[in-house]
Amino acid sequence: QVQLEEAGGGSVAPGGSLKLSCTTSSGFTFGDICMGWWRQAPGKEWEGVATIDRKNRKEYGASVKGRFTISVDEAKNAFYLEINNVKEEDSAMYHCAIRRWQDYCDPTLIRIYATDWGQGTQVTVSS
Repeated sequence: QVQLEEAGGGSVAPGGSLKLSCTTSSGFTFGDICMGWWRQAPGKEWEGVATIDRKNRKEYGASVKGRFTISVDEAKNAFYLEINNVKEEDSAMYHCAIRRWQDYCDPTLIRIYATDWGQGTQVTVSS
């Protein structure tokens, strides 16, 4: 099993920015996989945020398109989620995930078809 660990969460004021990171366990190599992020706020259903595949195709959830950016740094065995112009509704636990195949690589599917995921990092937006 691949170990994933998120970092970079915290408290931020509306309109601010954060960059979340997801590091993978040592020795894991990025093959033809799908990487992504999903989030869940208390009392709400999970929401797919973003995905990226090995061909660098990026997909975003409708509520974050234009404000969030997903990226990969294979040399660091890590991928990232940059959050800009944060809104209060972005407050949630953010989880990174991978699927060890490239199919079903979409924010609406990442939580369902992920093969590995992390424990999450909390993002709290408040003024």
